[in-house]
Amino acid sequence: MIQTPYLLFLGDAPDALAAKVAQGIKDWRPELAVGQLRLDGCNADMGLADMTIEEAVAKGAKTLVIGVANRGGVISGNWLDVLKAALRHGLDLASGLHNHLNDEPELVAIAQREGRALHDVRIPSVAYPIANGKKRSGKRLLAVGSDCSCGKMYTALCMEREMRNRGMKATFRATGQTGILVTGSGVPLDAVVADFMAGAVEYLTPDNDADHWDLIEGQGSIFHPSYSGVSLALIHGGQPDALILCDEPNRPHMRGLPHYKAQSLELLRDTALLLARIVNPDCRVTGIALNTSAMDEVEAAEYAEKIEERMGIATVDPFRHGAARLVDALE
Repeated sequence: MIQTPYLLFLGDAPDALAAKVAQGIKDWRPELAVGQLRLDGCNADMGLADMTIEEAVAKGAKTLVIGVANRGGVISGNWLDVLKAALRHGLDLASGLHNHLNDEPELVAIAQREGRALHDVRIPSVAYPIANGKKRSGKRLLAVGSDCSCGKMYTALCMEREMRNRGMKATFRATGQTGILVTGSGVPLDAVVADFMAGAVEYLTPDNDADHWDLIEGQGSIFHPSYSGVSLALIHGGQPDALILCDEPNRPHMRGLPHYKAQSLELLRDTALLLARIVNPDCRVTGIALNTSAMDEVEAAEYAEKIEERMGIATVDPFRHGAARLVDALE
């Protein structure tokens, strides 16, 4: 178990999206975050108190969590002095990066000497099966995105909260590092060998009560050349009954790839539905979830209204305005 509370390490994140792990913990488990630690040049801010390691330890922090999700998931050389100091001051380390803490000899040596733990949450803990494509009982919803980091996890978590408030049976199913750190369980899907990814999603969403909904955290985008494989595995392994389209307005291109333009919600709807109906012919698109964090209230409301009129289905920012209408569409 990862000890709490956390000191969230934002490193030298170039923007808020690069610190999405820290943002997710702060937004969904704020009681676990005592503060943040930023390096020079960091352009992300969780609105938490900036602390040194010593100050965080005095406030009761038990684990320094690397809250950065950089391209490639690597531990930057600029971070090592901070990580080593954290271990020496009695903190454990937790990370969801592809570059594992336990593969860094200096960190391993200090952790062993100081009696500290190194938690790599992006290491599969189960020998997942190959997908068999068999129909499972229960219901499943998958959040699919027009791009990376556009609100898929937030959408599923918001819907889970709304559904549980209504007394419905619903379980958020984490498939990435942030979701696992927020909820404490899940499948680090992009660290699973490709042939077993869809099987891992089947494993994560087994047979259930007929009126139970698994709300599956989406990953990447079927349009993103770097990450489309994990998105397709979620669609085919999840066999969703419902799809929610997730989008951040006004992105000019795919994240990290300025030479690939952003695609339309219409193309996302048609492409995702075509792929989903291969494994579940009854799948349908039930709503659109927008990430309007860059807009003011009036602009966000007007934009959602415009998209709903254009697309003909319920359109909201579930984190800003609640997920009631998205759940209404399911019921």
